[in-house]
Amino acid sequence: MKNFIFISPNFPTNYWMFCRELKNNGLNVLGIGDCPYDDLNPDLKDSLNEYYKVSSLENYDEVYRAVAFFIFKHGRIDWLESNNEYWLERDAKLRTEFNITSGFQVSDISRIKYKSKMKEFYIKAGIPVARYHMVDNLEGCLAFIDEVGYPVVAKPDNGVGASHTFKISNYDEMVNFINEKWDDTIYIMEEFIDAEVNSYDAIIDANGEPMFETGNVTPNSIMDVVNTNDNSIYYILNELPEDTRAAGRATVKSFGVKSRFVHFEFFRLLSDHEGMGKKGDVVALEVNMRPCGGFTPDMINFAHSTDVYKIWADMIAYNQSTREVGQHQYCAFAGLRDGKNFVMSHDDIMNKYGANMKMVDRIPEALSGAMANQMYVATFNTKEEMDAFYADVLKCWD
Repeated sequence: MKNFIFISPNFPTNYWMFCRELKNNGLNVLGIGDCPYDDLNPDLKDSLNEYYKVSSLENYDEVYRAVAFFIFKHGRIDWLESNNEYWLERDAKLRTEFNITSGFQVSDISRIKYKSKMKEFYIKAGIPVARYHMVDNLEGCLAFIDEVGYPVVAKPDNGVGASHTFKISNYDEMVNFINEKWDDTIYIMEEFIDAEVNSYDAIIDANGEPMFETGNVTPNSIMDVVNTNDNSIYYILNELPEDTRAAGRATVKSFGVKSRFVHFEFFRLLSDHEGMGKKGDVVALEVNMRPCGGFTPDMINFAHSTDVYKIWADMIAYNQSTREVGQHQYCAFAGLRDGKNFVMSHDDIMNKYGANMKMVDRIPEALSGAMANQMYVATFNTKEEMDAFYADVLKCWD
């Protein structure tokens, strides 16, 4: 029996389903987390063969000892994974130190976590990238501005989500950024791209070939949602565009991805951009070597009448899957921010769109910065129907 260690199986709250499918496929599923066992979701308890509680997942020594204990008790560990961006480096360090070869090692981290390092692999794949400058001082940043013009975007070179990201449109904002940036953090500054984010979401087998592919669109950037405390929307496409598919597959090959669930982000240009391409072209943004966050795996299932938790677990256990994909629809996420004066009440929304709803819930506090506070997830046969839904639920009184 293969041993699989799942780090933080209780968060995000839907990740217990990865564990369930692993166990259904005959793996010995061993969880490490900081949540007391008695507080775990009963479904998660049933999906684990054993659980080791640490006082904090931030404490590497504790997590290290937990892995060592599982090795002592169960023997060689075949897989160790969290499927979580936050723990990507931690996972790689644990694999390297315990010689778990079925995943990224410490030596891989720079190219998959540092935005500046990703660019050379996108270029290798033939995908244009934005011009950039590694932030040094005010004079250096202003010299970059002389080359590309305002606005620019500055963010941690190794960051999660839109944390501490700045859109800089003038000299005063540049000075403010220099004063507010974290002194112990390396920042990358990029030219601003007029675009929407299109993703390539796929489960890649041990040979680097896709077992399942889809994509989503984010019309408003996560940076704007976080920085302006705005609502959050994105949707799973009913069909993956061929240019996104081609870019995603080329990126998989360039980065040497194998045996992973990935979420690659691209810009689709909303206007011509010198040096990047024409309106509608797909250009590089960043790679994420894990599933798209939050409840996106569930949304993918709703959009394609499938089960990506099962497909992923089949990839782990068998390197193939017989799980079929069914009807294709759009699956829309609407995250509404508390305190806004929306025209439609919760009851109004449910009365009009109840038949379309797949999930309705409060968003966990840890995700609310990027996803707002109250979520509605609904499916639609056409983009026109989905657009009408967004227009309704996001409309506020003047």
